[in-house]
Amino acid sequence: MNATSTGALLLCRADPETVRPLAHLLREQMLLTRAGGEWSVLVPEGKPWRDTGPGGGDPEPVDRVLGGWATALAVGSTWPVLALWWDGDRAGYTLAAGFRRTVGYIWLADGTPVGEDEAMRTFAARLGLDPVLDLQALEELTRPDPESDAEARLRGLLAVLTRTGLTLPPGLGPGESADRLRSVAGVQRGAERIEWAGWRDAVRVELDAVEAGSLGPWVRGPRARAIAAAQLAAALPLLLWGVRRRSGGWAAAGAVLLAQGALGLAYHRAREAAERS
Repeated sequence: MNATSTGALLLCRADPETVRPLAHLLREQMLLTRAGGEWSVLVPEGKPWRDTGPGGGDPEPVDRVLGGWATALAVGSTWPVLALWWDGDRAGYTLAAGFRRTVGYIWLADGTPVGEDEAMRTFAARLGLDPVLDLQALEELTRPDPESDAEARLRGLLAVLTRTGLTLPPGLGPGESADRLRSVAGVQRGAERIEWAGWRDAVRVELDAVEAGSLGPWVRGPRARAIAAAQLAAALPLLLWGVRRRSGGWAAAGAVLLAQGALGLAYHRAREAAERS
């Protein structure tokens, strides 16, 4: 890999219809398409890892940007999000699932592993992989292998995930440039563009998803209010931390939590008001 092959993918273990409402809240232009029976993939249209930070600071590394996005999607959903990224020096993944601590692994460009073995065990457990066969294949990726570079390591990771139903379209994989990924995603059947259209549309798509989803019965009542309150309580510290660190990804995570909590409470009150009228 070289400096021109920087790329990133967000793999969501849910269908595009389920992913779409939360993806809008990231406020980033992305392409969304199916990646197998149980997975969807989000491909960034822009390259925020090349943008300078506030006040002309250094750009954020691609892994930090993707980690923030994955966390933002995962905290508002019931499905895990896997961020894959690569640049001229390194490649790796970040797995986010709910409010649990993210787990990740990194390889240098020549394939040298620099992560912790425990990360692979946690990765396998959170995705429900086979604790023997799949974990053995994952642990092979943490051992020295002069024949495998970072791109090959990520392909090996994806090969294990095919047993969960993940199928990436040809040309949409490790080592490709961001421009190539965008081009390939854009011609996939059923691909759609995700764009931020303001908070009014965000509320609309969020409520549509809630009404149509299998979790509809859980959006009202004491448990729903407690979840919304917890999201609001966690949002402000995360948002402030992201602003202080000039981390757009973590700031986005706080913003999504804030939106989720506020929408949860607003939805509950609106339904109660409608029933009283």
